[in-house]
Amino acid sequence: MTPRAARVVADGIDSREGNAQMKIDGGIGFDPKGVAEQAARAEASGYDGVWSAETSHDPFLPIAIGAAATEKLEFGTGITVAFARNPMTLAVVANDLQLLTEGRFMLGMGSQIKPHITKRFSMPWSHPAPRMREMIQAIRAIWKSWENGEKLDFRGDFYTHTLMTPFFNPGPNPHGNPKILLAGVGEHMTEVAGEVADGFLVHGFTTERYLREVSLPALERGAAKAGKARDDLTVSYPGFVVSGSDDESSEAAAVAVREQIAFYGSTPAYRPVLELHGWGDLQSELNTLSKRGEWVKMGELIDDDVLNAFAIVCPLDEVATEVRNRFEGMVDRFSFYAPYKVDPEVWKDVLAGFHG
Repeated sequence: MTPRAARVVADGIDSREGNAQMKIDGGIGFDPKGVAEQAARAEASGYDGVWSAETSHDPFLPIAIGAAATEKLEFGTGITVAFARNPMTLAVVANDLQLLTEGRFMLGMGSQIKPHITKRFSMPWSHPAPRMREMIQAIRAIWKSWENGEKLDFRGDFYTHTLMTPFFNPGPNPHGNPKILLAGVGEHMTEVAGEVADGFLVHGFTTERYLREVSLPALERGAAKAGKARDDLTVSYPGFVVSGSDDESSEAAAVAVREQIAFYGSTPAYRPVLELHGWGDLQSELNTLSKRGEWVKMGELIDDDVLNAFAIVCPLDEVATEVRNRFEGMVDRFSFYAPYKVDPEVWKDVLAGFHG
């Protein structure tokens, strides 16, 4: 199986003790062709936002296309690979998309892992959490220089920006600066998200227990460093769901999700999630099989206990209830992570469950 995932969406549940409504997001696919139609359908269906992933296509182009076809739909990169770029390039493109969407853009960033940064993008890798903190600080310094015209003078350990002439200064953004959401799995990166970002993008390879016991406490520790509270941050989570209109489709969904979980589980950086549940040895097995390209066999190692920890497994008419039971009060934006073909018509009952 090719390790890609499609997000399916529903709408309308309450979050954080009823203080705010959980926003339900979807995706606009991996191919920029047809994005305008997808975005328009998402908005017409009442979805709050859509995320554009960086896989085999650029994550920013679909948003530029979708912006012209919508009026209220929010857009975010989920994620763009931050270390494949520099603070200036990210500041410029995010500012442009904030203009095009008229204030509906979120810059979702992630570090990726070292082999991709050094071998795929030929970019430097070192101290990912401190580097990411500095990258976000540099982006904000660039935006500030555009906003108030003050001299750009950012000097850090990883990035230095000291030149901004009027010709290259777009001026203040009439819609304000976009929010920055940072993705992470480990505690260090999650703390950085709480400290310098506007929110946290939870990785799909996360269980309710890991989110509650590890990620959210780390996020709050980071926020405290900057004098912020949890309510000042947006937490977005793509949760695996296994369901279908009949036994055959439900089983196909389970196979696809098992393989996706196995793919993520083979990554050494994600081992702490498995270790929290006492499944550390599984990561080693998956990593060995991944080097042989044995994706199907990897999926077979994901037993029912692991599947149920990472995914919501239930009939279609129970999905909304299960999402509420697991994540109400913990996340602000939720999207269903479904790495299998989904018929939108079949999922109308799921959407109705959230409205109810």
